[in-house]
Amino acid sequence: MTGHGGPPVRLLFLTGDTGGGHRSAATAVAQAIDQASPGRFAIFICDPLRGPGASHWLRWVTGLYGPAIRIWPWLWGVLWRACDSPRSLRWLRATLMSPIYRSVAAAVTAWRPAVIVSFHPLTAEPAVRVRDRGATFIPVITVITDLFTAHQSWRDAAVDRVIVPSAAIARQCAQDGMPDGHYVETGLPVGPEFSRTPATAPERQALRRSLGLRGRFLIVVTGGGEGSGGIYRRTVAILKQVEDVDVAVICGRNHRLRQRLTRLAERAGGRLSVHGFVSNMADWLRCADIVVGKAGPGTIAEATCCAAPLVLTAYLPGQEEGNAEFVVQAGAGSHAPKLRDLAGEIARLRDDPAALAVMRAASARMGRPRAAADIAGLVTAAADDATGRSAWPALAPSHSRSGALTGPAPLPDPAPAAVPGRLPVSLGG
Repeated sequence: MTGHGGPPVRLLFLTGDTGGGHRSAATAVAQAIDQASPGRFAIFICDPLRGPGASHWLRWVTGLYGPAIRIWPWLWGVLWRACDSPRSLRWLRATLMSPIYRSVAAAVTAWRPAVIVSFHPLTAEPAVRVRDRGATFIPVITVITDLFTAHQSWRDAAVDRVIVPSAAIARQCAQDGMPDGHYVETGLPVGPEFSRTPATAPERQALRRSLGLRGRFLIVVTGGGEGSGGIYRRTVAILKQVEDVDVAVICGRNHRLRQRLTRLAERAGGRLSVHGFVSNMADWLRCADIVVGKAGPGTIAEATCCAAPLVLTAYLPGQEEGNAEFVVQAGAGSHAPKLRDLAGEIARLRDDPAALAVMRAASARMGRPRAAADIAGLVTAAADDATGRSAWPALAPSHSRSGALTGPAPLPDPAPAAVPGRLPVSLGG
């Protein structure tokens, strides 16, 4: 039952498993919607880049993201900048992105959503194009999951609302010529487990013991879903150069890193614990004295919601530039890109509880734990409006809006796909 006596209102969330942040954001908003309106909305989380409906070729190409950012981050930066222009985006959409258009069209045909929400920069414009081809207007909303610098592909599609995580990206939208009210700043959505009251010192001690740790000064090292950012070298440096600290490393999907660190843990005298992709990341962040990792937007958003001080070691060229400075200016962390700087900064904070407390308080102020709930409210309000009328007065369609970029030639109608069962449903890679 829906509270209105009818079937659940269907929502389509488009994401992509290039890193863990896009799906995490989509899941967080889905959870917030379900918490606010239990049973009223049915949510289909679809990955048109790597999910079951994606072409084998597209899955292979997008599967290179993880190795690229771990092994050749400079190359990723070159590609990111090369595509950050209208001309290159037009070429990309007319060629490599053709399978994404077909997958999005199939998902819309199968699910018939009241609202489409894009959580990935390559899915918003295909959603708009599918919407423009239909007889009934479907609102399209973009949720930007980069924190400080947003690629043009996030901002150029003729969606009906852009939800941004920071004032910096709001300024970018304003510079693009978006009218006031078309973009809304909410913060980056995180799951409800990250939104609890920050832990006190005794609570951190108890939580560490529940995780099988000894309760000493704890450094949590993370590299996001892909386990990137030179984690092995940095872990070795911390263990060798900083005494009286324990280190817990979250490796994500990086199985090779986990194997190497597991061998290292056997020689570390109980100071090192190694973990893969964990389902209780909030517990690790809440009990950490310091969180060490690259300046990924998801890590920053989750850590600050848990009031964890940050020492940021690296960033992806292009999309993560500015994130470290953003954290440092807020007082929520520091930037230590060199190994000797990293060890020295950790030792300084370990020996200066007052400075660490100031950093922890600044991290708590920077956190936006209500972001997912605020975004959920915007999405459900759009759904209520959409289901109350046959068509909306939309912004100019993508093929006529000034400055907008269009995709490839019109696609044939996709073959109907099976409608998923009870939701939230997720099509993973």
